[in-house]
Amino acid sequence: MLLFLEYPPCSTCQKARRWLEEAGVPFESRHIKAQNPTEAELRAWQAKSGLPLKRFFNTSGLQYKALQLKDRLPAMSEDEQFALLATDGMLVKRPILVGDGFVLTGFREADWRAALGLG
Repeated sequence: MLLFLEYPPCSTCQKARRWLEEAGVPFESRHIKAQNPTEAELRAWQAKSGLPLKRFFNTSGLQYKALQLKDRLPAMSEDEQFALLATDGMLVKRPILVGDGFVLTGFREADWRAALGLG
């Protein structure tokens, strides 16, 4: 079963959810703010995704800006970055779709289509 991490008020998350439902893709939903990803989950997802850790940060979010992470992240170790991400779901890029062989951050329909084998 796919895991879909979302922040329900987010318009991109709403669009991704609609797309999954219209495509008939079964998934389990998780509210990213109410049930923040753990450090272990984030580490596993980042490794599985092959993406740089920075791609897991919600760089347009209020928290990211309030904490001045644009300036602070380059000086932080990976361990510090993972620990920080695990403190607040609002720091995490969303939506996230976790499948058996992939992890996708953000919603790009072409990428989701390819990962799900929907051509």
